[in-house]
This record gives sequence, structure tokens and C-alpha cells, in this order.
Amino acid sequence: MAWNAWHGGDRLSDSPTVSRSIFIPRQDKRIIDRYSGHTEPGTGLFRVSQMKVVAFNGSARKDGNTAILVNAVFDELKKAGIKTELVQLAGKKMHGCTACAKCWETKDQRCVITADFANDCIEKMVEADGIILASPTYFADVSTEMKALIDRAGFVAMANDAMLSRKVGAAVVAVRRGGAIHAFDTMNHFFFINQMVVPGSSYWNVGIGLLPGDVKKDDEGLATMKTLGVNMAWVLKKLNK
Repeated sequence: MAWNAWHGGDRLSDSPTVSRSIFIPRQDKRIIDRYSGHTEPGTGLFRVSQMKVVAFNGSARKDGNTAILVNAVFDELKKAGIKTELVQLAGKKMHGCTACAKCWETKDQRCVITADFANDCIEKMVEADGIILASPTYFADVSTEMKALIDRAGFVAMANDAMLSRKVGAAVVAVRRGGAIHAFDTMNHFFFINQMVVPGSSYWNVGIGLLPGDVKKDDEGLATMKTLGVNMAWVLKKLNK
């Protein structure tokens, strides 16, 4: 994994000096109940592993409605002790899939097109325990950047023995009025064909708003994101027992 952790009191924090897994006394239930891990045989110590969810924002607005919705999900993941990272696709070069099929020959978990941002995203997907794809609704579908990421990362994952299988995936959509369910489906197709686990929420994962910040007025949309975060954390912990 690309990050590390240390035990300080009753929480885990980033540190460049020690490994991702740490050991604590088995009786420290505050940590054991919050993080995933297992008891090391013969030691009486509980090995803690902090999980991570990475989200990809396909909006041209880095801090617009789509990001606001993602951060509402993140709030609940963080409460559960899960590390989060938001990756902005805005301003990044992201070419569509050229159908060269070279990834089926190299099988190195990378796309052969290296002059853009795709491989950075694919690497983050491989390292994470959970993946969120988030997009505004453009003509009843996802943004072009998000579709390029889906095609590139999806093909590489399939070519490398379903390397994203059993990770947890969730889609988040911002919309002005209509077309959100089609965009939602597009991102969910990525998760299902890659054999990922998709938690539900209290409604479809959609927030309504036009101008930046408008989704903050959508109480039901924000509540849906909160429930999604809670459920995603629950599934992650069950899968990582």
C-alpha cells in the first residue's frame, strides 16, 4: 500500500516511518472495534490495518457539487476510521481507450498509453480498499473524463485477472434535473463487470443542484450520501475482518 500508519493513543495517523499494519494490546477495544485486523497467534497483540477509499471526481469544477457530495460520503468513512483521498480529474489529460488490447499482452496492471493521468488513477485503484466514481450529469451520462477513466481502468483490470475484484465500489452523481440514473448506471457497470462489491443507500446516490454549492440545499441527497458512507464502511469492515 502507498501509505503508512502509527498508533497514538486511540487513533491512527499518517507517518512515513512505519508500516501500514501496526500492533496493539488486544484489550484496547476502542481501536479493535473501529479498525479491521486480526489477532497475531501467540502474541496477545491485535494487528490493525487502516483501510482506504479513493474517490475520482469527474467534474470540471474541482470544488463543485460533485465534490461536495463525495465529501459527505467521506465524512462517514472518516468517522469509521477509514482513510480517504479525493482525486480531481479536472485539468488532467485523460485519453480514451484506443482498443489496442496491449494490456492483455503486458499484464502489468498498467495502460500502455503513458502520456496522461490514467495510470496514476489505476495505481490508486489497485492500492485502495474501496473506490468511488463521481460525476456530474452531462447529456444524461457521465463526463468525458470519467468515461475515459472507466474504459481505460476497466480494460486494464479485466486484462489483469480481475485485479479490482472484491473491492468495494460506489457511484455518486450530481445533476441539475434529469439523466442522473443513466450516469449512475454507467459507473455501476464498471463495478459489476470488475466483480466488485457495491453497497446500497436509502435512495439512488444522487444530489440535485445547478450552481456550485446548490446540492447543500438538497437535504435528502446529502442524507443519501451519509447513509452510503455508513454502509460502505460497514461492508469494508466485514470484508476485511
